[in-house]
Amino acid sequence: MSNTTTSRMTNPAVTLEGAMDALQGLSKSVSRARVGINLDLVRLRASQINACSWCVDMHSKAARKAGESDERLIAVSAWRETPYFSDPERAALALTEALTRIADGADQISDALWAECSEHFDADQLGGLILEISHINLWNRLNVATRQMVVVDEQSWG
Repeated sequence: MSNTTTSRMTNPAVTLEGAMDALQGLSKSVSRARVGINLDLVRLRASQINACSWCVDMHSKAARKAGESDERLIAVSAWRETPYFSDPERAALALTEALTRIADGADQISDALWAECSEHFDADQLGGLILEISHINLWNRLNVATRQMVVVDEQSWG
């Protein structure tokens, strides 16, 4: 069994010059798209799929701080079977799952899913959503690869 409580190395986004600036720039760009849903739900779902405990912890706390109920946070992993999410949120969560599990399907992003997303999001919003899903998947992969998996107490998040 591996030791998952010890990081392998410092996250490369922190140590590689310019990387954090680039990632923060992407976040700023996505925020300007004004997607219209709480993107922490998207971040939480991708992080659940990728088993990134750091991000699951961080984004569930951020979503709660932004006013999300415990019922909705608990239900994110089973969003299809619950009444807690709007149609735009359902489309975003479906897209999140499809992009996060991109290698699992022959038709990774089906025309039906694309049409559903296009009903709820304009081109800028959809672009922002795709970038945000890709961005959280990048963070998940960085954290999982380097074992940035230790969940920290709430006080250290500020």
